Amino acid sequence: MIVEDQQSVAAMLMDPAAYGESGPVEAIETHISRIFLVGQRAYKIKRAVKLPYVDFSTPALRLAACEKEVDLNSRTAPGLYLGVRRVTREAGGELAFDGSGKLVDAAIEMVRFDQSKLLDRMAVGGELTPALMTDVARMIVRYHRGAPEVHKGSGSSNLAGVLAINEAGFATSHVFEQAEIKAFTGMFRTALARHCELLDRRETAGKIRRCHGDLHLRNICLFDGEPRLFDCIEFNDQIASIDVLYDLAFLLMDLWHRGFPELANLVMNRYLDESDDEDGFILLPFFMAVRAAVRAHVTATQIEESGDDSSGLLAEARSYFELARTLLEEKPPRLIAIGGLSGSGKTAVAEALAAHVGAPPGARIVESDRIRKALHGVPAETKLPDRAYRPDVSDRVYREMAWRADLILAEGGSVVADAVFDRPADRNRIEKAANGRDVAFAGFWLEADPLVLWQRVSERSGGPSDATVDILSRQLQRKATPSNWRKVDADRKLADIAAELAKVSDAVAFAQNPPLKTAS
Repeated sequence: MIVEDQQSVAAMLMDPAAYGESGPVEAIETHISRIFLVGQRAYKIKRAVKLPYVDFSTPALRLAACEKEVDLNSRTAPGLYLGVRRVTREAGGELAFDGSGKLVDAAIEMVRFDQSKLLDRMAVGGELTPALMTDVARMIVRYHRGAPEVHKGSGSSNLAGVLAINEAGFATSHVFEQAEIKAFTGMFRTALARHCELLDRRETAGKIRRCHGDLHLRNICLFDGEPRLFDCIEFNDQIASIDVLYDLAFLLMDLWHRGFPELANLVMNRYLDESDDEDGFILLPFFMAVRAAVRAHVTATQIEESGDDSSGLLAEARSYFELARTLLEEKPPRLIAIGGLSGSGKTAVAEALAAHVGAPPGARIVESDRIRKALHGVPAETKLPDRAYRPDVSDRVYREMAWRADLILAEGGSVVADAVFDRPADRNRIEKAANGRDVAFAGFWLEADPLVLWQRVSERSGGPSDATVDILSRQLQRKATPSNWRKVDADRKLADIAAELAKVSDAVAFAQNPPLKTAS
């Protein structure tokens, strides 16, 4: 009877007359939902399924799930979710919206938005920009700040539960060899043990919250010109009660898997710039690996259940599996410092380089301009008065940079430090952060013709830098040229500069941490 009712409901929702429309109805199906697009509206119903992680087996359960979905998603996508429509069977046997008869189903009513504004579609079209992804990162920070804390077990047990689900999922699939699954799960258990103490500290500190739970590009859209999160996990609070950085890691993994490492690194850095969550940075490769493993086992399960062993699905499952293995590989920390006068392109080079330093999502960028703004309690784009650039304030900024770099290096993360570094004391301080941790260090000084620097500074708009041509003139008068940092011609293509820095820093790291020789 349940199946017949849902078939009748689906038939009703495929009829444009049910909505007072005359145009066509487009249907989209997922493993637990059906979506119907008509006119300027979208209607979503839950499949009448009962699975280990979700129960939509009765009309009352589906109605409650719809109401919860609207409540949760209206907080992150205001205006997109319009409400819940009850589907009833009337006295004559016909189905109706919000009638007086027996409840047979429920549908979420939403504003129908342009599907080309889904971020996964925009990624395919090459429309994801640093400015957009900065807005996305800031939106997620605001969302996580307002999400309620959850204290129902330790942080390590929270992740252990996810690993157990993954292991059970892989056990039902024949896509991967048993030997490689055994090695794979062993790598995850080793990584969990390594991070256990930090995970538990984060739970105590309130970092486990009722999050989105399914935060990837397909569940972010541009609505009214602003990025919005939607379609969160509403059907299982346990699945969505996670570390906020594990929530973020789905987006980072998705970007990395799709071939956007620079954007993944940018989102990570912008998130940490504003969230005061520096201690969790070292967990991100592990969190991303868990997310990739989830996608691998879900895709493998899809192949088993549907019998669709097409090369496309097999390749997708394998790609997630291999990405997870790569993410679990430990990489020694390193510190790269990029100095130069205003207009030399330090920030652009740092952002192009950072994604390729250390484990994914790349190095943490410690940037003097952003730290200066944070110390003054203003957004990065806010212009500061001249007094914010007094020598004593700058000294505080550089000390903060060294402290943050040391904190990250101590945990095993990599850092790219971006500042003018025209004073010997500042250069010595950042080098000591690496030397004190026995970490490979590479210092670079970007040089360009003064006319090029003046042009760049005078034409610059937006961003965290407040440098003016007057400030540049004073820098030029000091004639600071570090003797012990590698000088780099900055009047070239950005990709060429970043490639040179990557090559040199790799050589420095290799010299200090050569790979271990294996017995022949």
